[in-house]
Amino acid sequence: MIERYTLPEMGSLWTDNYKLKTWLQVEIAACEAQAELGYIPESAVEEIQAKANFDLARVLEIEAQVRHDVIAFLTNVNEYVGDAGRYIHLGLTSSDVLDTALALQLVASTDLLLEQVETLAQAIRYQAQQHRNTVMIGRSHGIHAEPITFGFKLAGWLAEVCRNRERLVRLRQQIAVGKISGAVGTYANVDPRVEAIACQKLGLQPDTASTQVISRDIHAEYVQTLALLAASIERFAVEIRNLQRTDVLEVEEFFARGQKGSSAMPHKRNPIRSERLTGLARIVRGHAIAALENVALWHERDISHSSVERMILPDASIITHFMLVEITDLVKNLLVYPDNMKRNMNLYGGVVFSQRVLLTLVEKGMSREDAYRIVQSCAHQAWNTPDGDFHQLITQDSAIQSYLSPDEIESCFQAEHHLKHLDDIYQRLSI
Repeated sequence: MIERYTLPEMGSLWTDNYKLKTWLQVEIAACEAQAELGYIPESAVEEIQAKANFDLARVLEIEAQVRHDVIAFLTNVNEYVGDAGRYIHLGLTSSDVLDTALALQLVASTDLLLEQVETLAQAIRYQAQQHRNTVMIGRSHGIHAEPITFGFKLAGWLAEVCRNRERLVRLRQQIAVGKISGAVGTYANVDPRVEAIACQKLGLQPDTASTQVISRDIHAEYVQTLALLAASIERFAVEIRNLQRTDVLEVEEFFARGQKGSSAMPHKRNPIRSERLTGLARIVRGHAIAALENVALWHERDISHSSVERMILPDASIITHFMLVEITDLVKNLLVYPDNMKRNMNLYGGVVFSQRVLLTLVEKGMSREDAYRIVQSCAHQAWNTPDGDFHQLITQDSAIQSYLSPDEIESCFQAEHHLKHLDDIYQRLSI
């Protein structure tokens, strides 16, 4: 259950208290910018910097009466600041504060995601190194195909995690956008230089052309990027679930001492964490749809997006971070069974080497049509027999014997042939 999630950093970024702290940061940065440009006295800014504060309970008390969150916040801040408080929020509209502060939350959330993505990449990289030469069967359509290594499979995971890291780096730049342009975004009552200075202080870039809000395509990109990251984690989780099936059992989630898998069946060891990750990815994908719905606001703004974002942005951020923590721990402690991999690969006497037999026959002069027909017949005969042995059927086939020597047949059944170029992939990933 999510209660086991013991890293509170992401959750703390989405508390009401943290949100109001970012609001205060924005208001103070705007005041500092106004003072630098000579619009308000320096002494007033010094007083604001020294006294500005808020009390969440008091803000909520005021909001219950005025039914406006930003007004309630400003009223409470002015209770701390006194007369100098009249310079706070000068020329601003609520969305100047809300959207700029939200950008600070999104940037901080992205930084935490990047940290955890890097930790996941390191965990996968280590396991890929450990299992560089752990031979297993590759599957397509869920059916045995040709030999690979477990490290090669993990290399594919690592490449995908690296792409997600690159997406998050780009995303961080895209979402680091502030807006202090007043009602409908025309700067009628606030100098554009105030926005530029304040945003610089906050580590943001001014929005190129805001309305009364920052356009929601930016926020939709945030949630979509998280949904894509969650989908990658789901892919890894589904792979683990399939490889843990009783009739496969090539890898398994770590099963702790004292852990129980079923209230009814004592033997059960279920891939519950991978299943949990699969389910959570569905939630994040659903939030991506809601984020896309938020893009089409009426004219210069409405607030149909607000109630949605209060749900989906914290939820998507916290869930995705939790998923990263879970999959990282899962990968670090994954149980790998090379003997089972070898056993599964050699089912039916090595039918997975059929392409090598086919190509070798063609190289020796047999037509592809004849070679395919003969090899397929042997493979299917082995596949449909309880103790089928493809290798034996190949070595006993007179047509094949007329083209291939016993040594040439044996060479077709060596897994090393399929692994000879895997170093190229490892070099690309610096493993």
